[in-house]
Amino acid sequence: MFGGNSNWRGPVWMPMNFLIIESLQKFGFFFGDSFKVEFPTGSGVEMTLWEVSIELQKRLVGIFTPDKDGRRPFQGGVDLIHNDPHWRDLLQFNEYFNGDNGAGVGASHQTGWTALVAKMARQIHTASRTQNPASV
Repeated sequence: MFGGNSNWRGPVWMPMNFLIIESLQKFGFFFGDSFKVEFPTGSGVEMTLWEVSIELQKRLVGIFTPDKDGRRPFQGGVDLIHNDPHWRDLLQFNEYFNGDNGAGVGASHQTGWTALVAKMARQIHTASRTQNPASV
């Protein structure tokens, strides 16, 4: 239907998430630190829109970050990829990602879109060093 898998945009699509994060940051800059929302929903924790954007970026960057066992969620459950020294550190920018476990799905060469995660990683690093979002 509609060209098969080529039109699927998956549960976690990096460009869409990036646009949402950018919008949260712009609204956060406009409304300032006095405007807070509950994040995550039902937690009772209130954050500024800037803080929410950073937390969302941490989740997206976490798809590529090794866990305590050295496994990266985007590589899915394939043990060979996680254990083979030639593959375990090869980062592939998939078209979209499984919403439950972060496994990369679709084309694995979407560097123009999914490589936006590099900007997110830099912004997380910069934000951890400063409290002023305007300087990030």
